Amino acid sequence: MAENKTKGDFIPAVVDPQYILQVNALRKYFPIKNGIRVTGNVKAVDGVTFNLKRGSAMGLVGESGCGKTTTGRTILRLYDSKTDGQVLFNGEEVYDLSRKELRALRTKMQIIFQDPFSSLSPRMPVGEIIGEAVREHKLVPKAEFNDYIDSVMDQCGLQPFHRQRYPHEFSGGQRQRICIARALALNPEFIVCDEPVSALDVSIQAQIINLLKDLQKTHHLTYLFISHDLSVVEHISDTVGVMYLGSLVEYGETGDIFRNPLHPYTKALFSAIPIPDPTVKMNRIVLEGSIPSPANPPQGCKFHTRCKYCTERCKTEVPQQRETEPGHYVVCHLYDDVRTQPAQKETDNERTQALV
Repeated sequence: MAENKTKGDFIPAVVDPQYILQVNALRKYFPIKNGIRVTGNVKAVDGVTFNLKRGSAMGLVGESGCGKTTTGRTILRLYDSKTDGQVLFNGEEVYDLSRKELRALRTKMQIIFQDPFSSLSPRMPVGEIIGEAVREHKLVPKAEFNDYIDSVMDQCGLQPFHRQRYPHEFSGGQRQRICIARALALNPEFIVCDEPVSALDVSIQAQIINLLKDLQKTHHLTYLFISHDLSVVEHISDTVGVMYLGSLVEYGETGDIFRNPLHPYTKALFSAIPIPDPTVKMNRIVLEGSIPSPANPPQGCKFHTRCKYCTERCKTEVPQQRETEPGHYVVCHLYDDVRTQPAQKETDNERTQALV
C-alpha cells in the first residue's frame, strides 16, 4: 500500500522470497521545464507500495491519467531512472543492476502493450517479430529456432503458416495474440499487461483473457494487469490496487475489494460497473469537481476536492494506510481508528455500512 511520505523517507523493504515483485514507496516524477529551467514536476507515480506473489495476478485500476501505465513502465525500468523508492524483482533492486545484468533480466520481465498494431513492426513477418528477441538472447539453438517459434505460436492460438504474414494481414484479436506470443517466447516470469483487451470487441476480449489465464497456469506466470474494465479485472486478478492521482488509495484481495469497497473513490468507480439486468436500478455515485493536476496535487488527502466526506483534517493532513481487515488496506481518514482485533470488528462493520 501507499504511504505519502516525503522523498527518501521510507523504510527499505525486507526481501521475502514468496514475492516475485516488491514495490516500496515508488515515485516517478517528470520535470516541467521553461526553457532550461525546471519549474516543477508532474508527480505521475507518488509513493506506490505493494507486493506481488509468484504465480498470481494483480489488477491495477483507476481513471485515465492516474499513473497506472507509468507505474508498470517504471517497474520494468523502461525509464532511465526512478525518482525514489524501491523495485525489487526476485529480491534484487532493478535500478541497481548493471547494463549486463539488466540485459539478462529483460527475458524475465515482459510487457503486452495496449495497442497491438502500433507495437508491432509493419516491416517484419510475424515469425521474425516473435523470434527477434529469442535470437538476440540466444535462448534456443539455431536448428531448433523454427520449431520453437511454431510451438509458442501454437500455445497462443496461431498457426505455423502465420509466420510469413505481416501484422496488417491479421485482425485485432490475432495481433494481440502475436504480442502475447512475443512476450511468451522469452520464457518470462513476470508480465505487465497494459490494458491488453481495451481495443478489442467484447467476444474477443473473453478469448484473450482466457488465453492469458491458461498461459498463467501452464507457465506459472505472474501478471500486473492494468485495465479500466473492472469486470475484466475481477475475472483475472487475485488482488486489486486502486490508484488515484499517482497513489494507491485501496488494496486487497479481489473478493474483499469488490464485496466491500471502502475508499469513497473506489465506491464511485465500482458504482459505474454496468449491471446486465434492466430491472436493477444502479446507484451511481457521481463525483463532483474535476481531477486535480498531478503537477500541483492538493495538500492533505489528494481526493478531498471531490469527496463528500471531506473534513478540515482531510484538507491539511495526509492519510496513512490502515488495515481494516487482514490483507485489506485503505488510505482514508474515515478509517483512522480501525483495528483488526475481534472486539472492534462489529463497530468497523457498522461504520462501513453507514458510509455506503
